[in-house]
Amino acid sequence: MSTFIQALAVGLRLGSIYALVALGYTMVYGIIRLINFAHGDFIMVGGYTMIFTIPLVLAIGLPVWVSVIFAIAICAAVGMTTELVAYRPVRKTGTAMTALITAIAVSLFLENLAQALPFIGPNPMVASQIFSAGGFSVSGVTMEWTTIYTIVISAVVMVVLYQFTQRTRLGRAMRCVSEDKEAATLMGINVNHTIVLTFAIGSGLSAVAGLMYIGQYPKVFTTMGVMLGLKAFVAAVLGGIGIIPGAMLGGLVIGLVESFTTAYVSSSMADTFVFLILIVVLILKPAGIMGKNVGEKV
Repeated sequence: MSTFIQALAVGLRLGSIYALVALGYTMVYGIIRLINFAHGDFIMVGGYTMIFTIPLVLAIGLPVWVSVIFAIAICAAVGMTTELVAYRPVRKTGTAMTALITAIAVSLFLENLAQALPFIGPNPMVASQIFSAGGFSVSGVTMEWTTIYTIVISAVVMVVLYQFTQRTRLGRAMRCVSEDKEAATLMGINVNHTIVLTFAIGSGLSAVAGLMYIGQYPKVFTTMGVMLGLKAFVAAVLGGIGIIPGAMLGGLVIGLVESFTTAYVSSSMADTFVFLILIVVLILKPAGIMGKNVGEKV
């Protein structure tokens, strides 16, 4: 029983992080049909921002986690700059393939730029402890405060984001642009402005995911977002890419599968089971768990 509870807690913690990153993927894909493979590297940008702002936050007597505010601002700025400089020109003159290649190029650019910067470099940096140490016991299993904070904060962020897209004017504009850009323009919606703000929100979410990740694994390195971003992309596709509740569900499923495989089978097989489940789901339901198959107009 203790193994099950421990695996469940770890799975929910990992799933919450994957879900936050997957939300960034699904928001961008939902609005411009672009798979932003640079999104995982925004987590790295947020991680290094927190590394360098934590001393400043501590110096003025604030909790360590306040550094995430700076990380959100920097990640949002990087996301908007990426859309304006790299993706928008490609959207106007390129194809879906050139957009995908551009996204991969941006990812590699951010990783190599970080390694080339003298104050970062290729070696990992150790972060300060984000959340309070300790926890409480459940059936003989210690539930760390870091795990509880990660699950709760992620749940709150996901609920707020969903309500934002459903009830606010900007959220409705995002959904309109996602459905039909031409019709949205005729309705008076500034499509480019909406896309930039979508990138800002999605990139800001990656900073929050970085906070959750560093809270559990206090180490930052230039390629930290590669596998994390890949699994989050799998989560987005699994749940139904472009659908916000689907990204949440997919992230939790991937986290639980990875955790229970590690606990009951083998840690070396965790990634295998994750991608195997993705293949099975896509064979049975190509649009994802919550996706709908829509015929293409010709």
